[in-house]
Amino acid sequence: MRLHREGTPTILLILALSCFVLFASCRWLPPLAAWPLAVAMLCLLGIVLWFFRVPVRPLTANDGVLLSPCDGKVVVIEEVEEGEYFKDRRVQVSIFMSPLNVHINFNPVSGKISYRKYHPGKYLVAWHPKSSTENERSTVVIRESNGREVLVRQIAGALARRIVTYPETGDAVVQGAEFGFIKFGSRVDLFLPLDAKVRVKIGDVVQGAVSVIADHA
Repeated sequence: MRLHREGTPTILLILALSCFVLFASCRWLPPLAAWPLAVAMLCLLGIVLWFFRVPVRPLTANDGVLLSPCDGKVVVIEEVEEGEYFKDRRVQVSIFMSPLNVHINFNPVSGKISYRKYHPGKYLVAWHPKSSTENERSTVVIRESNGREVLVRQIAGALARRIVTYPETGDAVVQGAEFGFIKFGSRVDLFLPLDAKVRVKIGDVVQGAVSVIADHA
């Protein structure tokens, strides 16, 4: 299993903490107290390693569809007013990522980054209706070769405190390739043209770079 580079500081911290706790418990605690601590620290390390895992997924670019930008569960599908960039009506599809999901974010389409902006903010639970506009978030707009644009918004949750977005404005991106990472519980919103034919429903579990969210040819 390969681990994501964004996990290096956290993994090293947990390893150091685990070594200290194991050394201290074995030195100063009786075995009946030391063993539960050892098991707890090993479980914590296992959870962290699992969180930062990198899945092996082949790139299967298809200009006629929009792929999921992340792993998780579809929690919102509705027509809304998008007020940051488009400033018009769009179809919003939101995907909630639990702490057990892969937290890599993927490009839903190929194109160039026409807009990128980071917003500091609150840390409401990721499924809160206002998290899309009030939480810490990063907005990226991808312009496809035909001029159509898709907005992807990375949103921090109650546990997340760091959003990473790799491409800069003007960069070319490839559908299915990695474009960012969000640590721990979080959410990704997509804002699509009104004529996009959404192929998921609320409650569906999707995989980043694999599941088709919508047809929009």
